[in-house]
Amino acid sequence: MNYAAIGPIATYFPERVETIEDLREQFPQWDVDIILEKTGVRRRHLAAPDEMASDLGVAAARRLFDQEGVDPQSIDFLLFCTQSPDYPIPTTACVMQKRLGLPSRVGALDFNLGCSGFVYGLALAQGLIAAGSARRVLLITAETYSKYIDAADRSLRTIFGDAAAATVVDAVPEPSLGPMVFGTDGSGADMLMVTRGGFRPSGNGLKPRTRHRWPSDLYMDGPGLIYFTLENIPPLVEEALARSRWSRQQVELFLMHQPTRLLLERLRAQLKLSEQQCPMELEDCGNTVSSTIPILIQRLRQRGQLRPGMRTMLVGFGVGLSWAACTWVETWNGKEHELSASRESKQPSSSSA
Repeated sequence: MNYAAIGPIATYFPERVETIEDLREQFPQWDVDIILEKTGVRRRHLAAPDEMASDLGVAAARRLFDQEGVDPQSIDFLLFCTQSPDYPIPTTACVMQKRLGLPSRVGALDFNLGCSGFVYGLALAQGLIAAGSARRVLLITAETYSKYIDAADRSLRTIFGDAAAATVVDAVPEPSLGPMVFGTDGSGADMLMVTRGGFRPSGNGLKPRTRHRWPSDLYMDGPGLIYFTLENIPPLVEEALARSRWSRQQVELFLMHQPTRLLLERLRAQLKLSEQQCPMELEDCGNTVSSTIPILIQRLRQRGQLRPGMRTMLVGFGVGLSWAACTWVETWNGKEHELSASRESKQPSSSSA
Protein backbone atom coordinates (compact mmCIF):
# COMPACT_ATOMS: atom_id res chain seq x y z
CA MET A 1 0.00 0.00 0.00
CA ASN A 2 1.17 3.51 -0.78
CA TYR A 3 0.80 6.58 1.41
CA ALA A 4 0.68 10.31 0.71
CA ALA A 5 3.70 12.52 1.36
CA ILE A 6 3.83 16.31 1.07
CA GLY A 7 6.44 17.19 -1.54
CA PRO A 8 7.57 20.55 -2.90
CA ILE A 9 5.38 23.65 -2.60
CA ALA A 10 5.38 26.84 -4.65
CA THR A 11 3.36 29.97 -3.92
CA TYR A 12 2.20 32.93 -5.95
CA PHE A 13 1.05 36.40 -4.90
CA PRO A 14 -0.53 38.99 -7.22
CA GLU A 15 1.64 41.98 -8.08
CA ARG A 16 -0.65 44.62 -6.58
CA VAL A 17 0.18 45.33 -2.94
CA GLU A 18 -1.81 47.31 -0.40
CA THR A 19 -0.19 48.33 2.89
CA ILE A 20 -1.48 49.52 6.23
CA GLU A 21 -0.02 52.94 5.35
CA ASP A 22 -2.11 53.01 2.18
CA LEU A 23 -5.19 52.49 4.33
CA ARG A 24 -4.07 55.17 6.79
CA GLU A 25 -3.85 57.66 3.94
CA GLN A 26 -7.12 56.60 2.33
CA PHE A 27 -9.13 56.38 5.56
CA PRO A 28 -7.68 58.85 8.10
CA GLN A 29 -10.66 58.19 10.37
CA TRP A 30 -9.57 54.57 10.84
CA ASP A 31 -7.28 53.81 13.79
CA VAL A 32 -4.94 51.66 11.73
CA ASP A 33 -2.53 51.11 14.63
CA ILE A 34 -5.24 49.29 16.58
CA ILE A 35 -6.23 47.42 13.41
CA LEU A 36 -2.61 46.32 12.91
CA GLU A 37 -2.33 45.20 16.52
CA LYS A 38 -5.41 42.99 16.16
CA THR A 39 -4.88 41.64 12.65
CA GLY A 40 -1.09 41.46 12.51
CA VAL A 41 -1.31 42.33 8.80
CA ARG A 42 0.91 45.12 7.41
CA ARG A 43 0.50 44.37 3.70
CA ARG A 44 -1.65 42.21 1.46
CA HIS A 45 -1.55 41.20 -2.20
CA LEU A 46 -4.70 41.81 -4.23
CA ALA A 47 -5.75 40.25 -7.52
CA ALA A 48 -6.19 42.62 -10.46
CA PRO A 49 -9.73 43.06 -11.82
CA ASP A 50 -8.99 40.64 -14.68
CA GLU A 51 -7.00 38.21 -12.49
CA MET A 52 -8.96 35.22 -11.17
CA ALA A 53 -8.29 32.35 -8.78
CA SER A 54 -7.31 30.06 -11.66
CA ASP A 55 -4.71 32.61 -12.83
CA LEU A 56 -3.10 32.62 -9.40
CA GLY A 57 -3.23 28.81 -9.19
CA VAL A 58 -1.75 28.34 -12.66
CA ALA A 59 1.08 30.78 -11.84
CA ALA A 60 1.87 28.88 -8.60
CA ALA A 61 1.84 25.53 -10.42
CA ARG A 62 4.08 26.77 -13.24
CA ARG A 63 6.51 28.09 -10.65
CA LEU A 64 6.44 24.67 -8.99
CA PHE A 65 7.19 22.93 -12.29
CA ASP A 66 10.04 25.32 -13.13
CA GLN A 67 11.70 25.66 -9.74
CA GLU A 68 11.34 22.08 -8.53
CA GLY A 69 11.72 20.24 -11.83
CA VAL A 70 8.27 18.68 -11.63
CA ASP A 71 7.16 17.18 -14.94
CA PRO A 72 3.53 18.09 -15.72
CA GLN A 73 3.19 14.70 -17.41
CA SER A 74 3.84 13.01 -14.05
CA ILE A 75 0.62 14.39 -12.53
CA ASP A 76 -2.23 11.89 -12.18
CA PHE A 77 -4.85 14.08 -10.49
CA LEU A 78 -5.49 17.80 -10.02
CA LEU A 79 -7.35 18.97 -6.91
CA PHE A 80 -8.31 22.65 -6.86
CA CYS A 81 -9.57 24.23 -3.64
CA THR A 82 -11.28 27.59 -4.02
CA GLN A 83 -14.33 29.55 -2.93
CA SER A 84 -13.97 32.07 -5.76
CA PRO A 85 -14.03 29.90 -8.90
CA ASP A 86 -13.84 31.37 -12.40
CA TYR A 87 -17.21 29.94 -13.43
CA PRO A 88 -20.14 28.01 -11.93
CA ILE A 89 -19.71 25.70 -14.94
CA PRO A 90 -17.30 24.23 -16.01
CA THR A 91 -15.11 22.99 -13.19
CA THR A 92 -12.19 25.41 -12.94
CA ALA A 93 -9.75 22.50 -12.50
CA CYS A 94 -10.67 21.27 -15.98
CA VAL A 95 -9.75 24.66 -17.45
CA MET A 96 -6.49 24.62 -15.48
CA GLN A 97 -5.62 21.16 -16.82
CA LYS A 98 -5.35 22.53 -20.34
CA ARG A 99 -3.50 25.69 -19.30
CA LEU A 100 -0.94 23.68 -17.32
CA GLY A 101 -0.37 21.12 -20.06
CA LEU A 102 -1.35 18.22 -17.85
CA PRO A 103 -2.06 14.92 -19.65
CA SER A 104 -5.66 14.20 -20.65
CA ARG A 105 -5.60 11.04 -18.51
CA VAL A 106 -5.62 13.10 -15.28
CA GLY A 107 -8.60 13.45 -13.02
CA ALA A 108 -9.51 17.04 -12.10
CA LEU A 109 -12.01 18.50 -9.68
CA ASP A 110 -12.78 21.60 -7.64
CA PHE A 111 -13.77 21.47 -4.00
CA ASN A 112 -15.29 24.41 -2.16
CA LEU A 113 -13.65 24.80 1.24
CA GLY A 114 -11.89 27.70 2.86
CA CYS A 115 -9.68 27.74 5.91
CA SER A 116 -9.66 23.94 6.39
CA GLY A 117 -9.23 23.30 2.66
CA PHE A 118 -5.54 22.37 2.61
CA VAL A 119 -5.94 19.61 5.20
CA TYR A 120 -9.07 18.36 3.42
CA GLY A 121 -7.11 18.38 0.16
CA LEU A 122 -4.39 16.23 1.71
CA ALA A 123 -7.06 13.79 2.86
CA LEU A 124 -8.52 13.59 -0.65
CA ALA A 125 -5.04 13.10 -2.13
CA GLN A 126 -4.26 10.41 0.41
CA GLY A 127 -7.47 8.59 -0.48
CA LEU A 128 -6.63 8.63 -4.19
CA ILE A 129 -3.12 7.37 -3.53
CA ALA A 130 -4.18 4.66 -1.04
CA ALA A 131 -6.81 3.43 -3.50
CA GLY A 132 -4.20 3.11 -6.22
CA SER A 133 -5.95 5.71 -8.39
CA ALA A 134 -2.99 8.12 -8.41
CA ARG A 135 0.69 8.19 -7.63
CA ARG A 136 1.18 11.95 -7.88
CA VAL A 137 -1.48 14.54 -7.02
CA LEU A 138 -1.22 18.27 -7.66
CA LEU A 139 -3.10 20.12 -4.91
CA ILE A 140 -3.70 23.79 -5.71
CA THR A 141 -5.30 26.26 -3.31
CA ALA A 142 -6.18 29.72 -4.60
CA GLU A 143 -8.45 32.47 -3.39
CA THR A 144 -9.46 35.98 -4.43
CA TYR A 145 -11.61 36.99 -1.47
CA SER A 146 -10.81 40.63 -2.24
CA LYS A 147 -13.39 40.50 -5.05
CA TYR A 148 -16.11 39.95 -2.43
CA ILE A 149 -15.05 42.89 -0.23
CA ASP A 150 -16.25 46.50 -0.45
CA ALA A 151 -13.44 49.07 -0.42
CA ALA A 152 -14.81 50.76 2.73
CA ASP A 153 -15.24 47.51 4.71
CA ARG A 154 -12.86 48.01 7.63
CA SER A 155 -13.55 44.60 9.15
CA LEU A 156 -12.58 42.54 6.07
CA ARG A 157 -10.34 44.66 3.86
CA THR A 158 -7.69 44.79 6.56
CA ILE A 159 -7.51 40.99 6.95
CA PHE A 160 -7.81 39.06 3.70
CA GLY A 161 -5.19 38.80 0.97
CA ASP A 162 -5.20 36.94 -2.35
CA ALA A 163 -2.72 34.16 -3.07
CA ALA A 164 -2.24 30.63 -4.36
CA ALA A 165 -0.15 27.61 -3.43
CA ALA A 166 0.66 24.51 -5.47
CA THR A 167 1.67 21.36 -3.62
CA VAL A 168 2.88 18.00 -4.95
CA VAL A 169 1.50 15.05 -2.98
CA ASP A 170 3.42 11.88 -3.83
CA ALA A 171 2.91 8.17 -3.24
CA VAL A 172 5.51 6.71 -0.85
CA PRO A 173 5.82 3.35 0.91
CA GLU A 174 5.71 4.63 4.50
CA PRO A 175 3.17 6.97 6.15
CA SER A 176 4.07 10.52 7.12
CA LEU A 177 0.54 11.86 7.58
CA GLY A 178 -1.32 10.65 10.65
CA PRO A 179 -5.04 9.88 10.91
CA MET A 180 -7.24 12.71 9.66
CA VAL A 181 -9.72 14.23 12.10
CA PHE A 182 -12.61 16.31 10.74
CA GLY A 183 -15.46 18.43 12.02
CA THR A 184 -18.46 20.24 10.54
CA ASP A 185 -21.12 22.46 12.08
CA GLY A 186 -23.53 23.85 9.50
CA SER A 187 -25.41 25.76 12.18
CA GLY A 188 -22.59 28.30 11.89
CA ALA A 189 -22.74 28.57 8.09
CA ASP A 190 -23.92 32.17 8.36
CA MET A 191 -20.80 33.27 10.26
CA LEU A 192 -18.77 33.64 7.06
CA MET A 193 -20.77 33.69 3.87
CA VAL A 194 -21.44 35.12 0.43
CA THR A 195 -25.08 34.99 -0.63
CA ARG A 196 -24.60 36.37 -4.16
CA GLY A 197 -23.94 34.03 -7.09
CA GLY A 198 -26.04 31.03 -6.11
CA PHE A 199 -29.57 30.17 -7.19
CA ARG A 200 -31.38 30.48 -3.86
CA PRO A 201 -33.52 33.64 -4.03
CA SER A 202 -32.43 36.55 -1.89
CA GLY A 203 -34.23 36.60 1.44
CA ASN A 204 -35.25 32.93 1.16
CA GLY A 205 -32.24 31.26 2.73
CA LEU A 206 -29.41 31.81 5.16
CA LYS A 207 -28.96 35.37 6.37
CA PRO A 208 -26.13 36.94 8.39
CA ARG A 209 -27.03 36.65 12.05
CA THR A 210 -26.16 40.27 12.86
CA ARG A 211 -26.53 43.58 11.05
CA HIS A 212 -24.44 43.73 7.88
CA ARG A 213 -22.51 46.98 8.42
CA TRP A 214 -20.79 47.27 5.02
CA PRO A 215 -22.01 46.48 1.50
CA SER A 216 -19.47 43.71 0.93
CA ASP A 217 -20.72 40.51 -0.65
CA LEU A 218 -18.71 38.68 2.01
CA TYR A 219 -20.05 38.77 5.57
CA MET A 220 -18.04 37.71 8.63
CA ASP A 221 -19.13 37.35 12.23
CA GLY A 222 -15.72 37.91 13.83
CA PRO A 223 -16.68 37.37 17.49
CA GLY A 224 -18.63 34.25 16.58
CA LEU A 225 -15.66 32.78 14.72
CA ILE A 226 -13.37 33.50 17.68
CA TYR A 227 -15.76 31.67 20.01
CA PHE A 228 -16.05 28.76 17.56
CA THR A 229 -12.26 28.46 17.27
CA LEU A 230 -11.52 28.54 20.99
CA GLU A 231 -14.36 26.09 21.67
CA ASN A 232 -13.53 23.51 18.97
CA ILE A 233 -9.84 23.61 18.07
CA PRO A 234 -8.27 22.55 21.40
CA PRO A 235 -10.41 19.35 21.44
CA LEU A 236 -9.52 18.80 17.77
CA VAL A 237 -5.82 18.97 18.63
CA GLU A 238 -6.27 16.47 21.46
CA GLU A 239 -8.20 14.05 19.24
CA ALA A 240 -5.56 14.20 16.50
CA LEU A 241 -2.86 13.48 19.09
CA ALA A 242 -4.82 10.57 20.56
CA ARG A 243 -5.52 8.98 17.19
CA SER A 244 -1.83 9.22 16.27
CA ARG A 245 -0.77 8.04 19.73
CA TRP A 246 1.45 11.08 20.13
CA SER A 247 1.93 13.18 23.22
CA ARG A 248 1.74 16.98 23.09
CA GLN A 249 5.47 17.13 23.90
CA GLN A 250 6.34 15.13 20.76
CA VAL A 251 4.93 17.82 18.45
CA GLU A 252 7.66 20.28 17.52
CA LEU A 253 5.48 22.62 15.45
CA PHE A 254 1.75 23.29 15.33
CA LEU A 255 1.09 24.56 11.80
CA MET A 256 -2.22 26.39 12.10
CA HIS A 257 -4.45 28.22 9.68
CA GLN A 258 -3.51 31.91 9.88
CA PRO A 259 -6.70 33.96 10.55
CA THR A 260 -5.54 37.03 12.52
CA ARG A 261 -2.89 37.78 15.13
CA LEU A 262 -5.53 38.23 17.84
CA LEU A 263 -7.15 34.85 17.22
CA LEU A 264 -3.84 32.98 16.90
CA GLU A 265 -2.53 34.52 20.10
CA ARG A 266 -5.68 33.54 21.99
CA LEU A 267 -5.49 30.02 20.56
CA ARG A 268 -1.81 29.76 21.52
CA ALA A 269 -2.68 30.84 25.07
CA GLN A 270 -5.47 28.30 25.37
CA LEU A 271 -3.25 25.50 24.05
CA LYS A 272 -0.28 26.76 26.13
CA LEU A 273 1.95 27.02 23.05
CA SER A 274 4.87 29.38 22.52
CA GLU A 275 5.44 31.55 19.45
CA GLN A 276 8.14 29.11 18.37
CA GLN A 277 5.80 26.11 18.66
CA CYS A 278 2.96 27.82 16.78
CA PRO A 279 4.51 30.16 14.19
CA MET A 280 2.65 33.09 12.62
CA GLU A 281 2.96 34.12 8.97
CA LEU A 282 0.52 36.99 8.40
CA GLU A 283 2.37 40.27 8.33
CA ASP A 284 3.16 40.53 4.63
CA CYS A 285 0.31 38.53 3.10
CA GLY A 286 -2.74 38.53 5.40
CA ASN A 287 -5.27 35.73 5.73
CA THR A 288 -5.08 33.87 2.41
CA VAL A 289 -7.78 31.35 3.39
CA SER A 290 -6.96 27.84 2.05
CA SER A 291 -3.37 28.83 1.19
CA THR A 292 -2.26 29.91 4.68
CA ILE A 293 -0.88 26.50 5.73
CA PRO A 294 1.09 25.71 2.54
CA ILE A 295 2.50 29.25 2.55
CA LEU A 296 3.57 28.69 6.16
CA ILE A 297 5.15 25.32 5.33
CA GLN A 298 7.08 26.69 2.36
CA ARG A 299 8.47 29.65 4.30
CA LEU A 300 9.48 27.53 7.29
CA ARG A 301 11.28 25.17 4.91
CA GLN A 302 13.11 28.07 3.27
CA ARG A 303 14.25 29.40 6.65
CA GLY A 304 15.38 25.97 7.83
CA GLN A 305 12.81 25.91 10.63
CA LEU A 306 11.06 22.87 9.18
CA ARG A 307 13.40 19.98 8.45
CA PRO A 308 13.06 16.28 7.55
CA GLY A 309 12.09 14.20 10.56
CA MET A 310 10.34 16.99 12.45
CA ARG A 311 7.01 16.06 14.01
CA THR A 312 4.25 18.58 13.41
CA MET A 313 0.49 18.97 13.37
CA LEU A 314 -1.56 20.58 10.60
CA VAL A 315 -4.73 22.37 11.77
CA GLY A 316 -7.29 24.11 9.56
CA PHE A 317 -10.51 25.76 10.75
CA GLY A 318 -13.07 28.35 9.72
CA VAL A 319 -15.75 28.94 7.10
CA GLY A 320 -18.38 26.25 6.94
CA LEU A 321 -18.09 25.85 9.83
CA SER A 322 -15.40 23.31 9.07
CA TRP A 323 -12.27 22.02 10.79
CA ALA A 324 -9.62 19.36 10.20
CA ALA A 325 -6.28 18.26 11.62
CA CYS A 326 -3.64 15.57 11.35
CA THR A 327 -0.15 14.87 12.62
CA TRP A 328 2.61 15.05 10.05
CA VAL A 329 6.28 14.08 9.92
CA GLU A 330 8.20 16.19 7.41
CA THR A 331 9.94 13.97 4.83
CA TRP A 332 10.76 16.28 1.92
CA ASN A 333 14.45 17.11 1.73
CA GLY A 334 14.54 19.22 -1.41
CA LYS A 335 14.33 16.30 -3.80
CA GLU A 336 11.34 14.59 -5.33
CA HIS A 337 9.93 11.66 -3.41
CA GLU A 338 10.76 8.24 -4.79
CA LEU A 339 8.94 4.96 -4.25
CA SER A 340 11.56 2.92 -2.43
CA ALA A 341 10.99 0.14 0.04
CA SER A 342 14.27 1.03 1.73
CA ARG A 343 13.26 4.63 2.43
CA GLU A 344 13.52 5.50 6.12
CA SER A 345 10.49 7.21 7.61
CA LYS A 346 9.00 7.84 11.02
CA GLN A 347 5.42 6.65 11.24
CA PRO A 348 2.99 9.05 12.93
CA SER A 349 0.67 6.20 13.86
CA SER A 350 3.38 4.47 15.89
CA SER A 351 3.32 4.77 19.67
CA SER A 352 7.10 5.16 19.59
CA ALA A 353 6.98 8.15 17.24
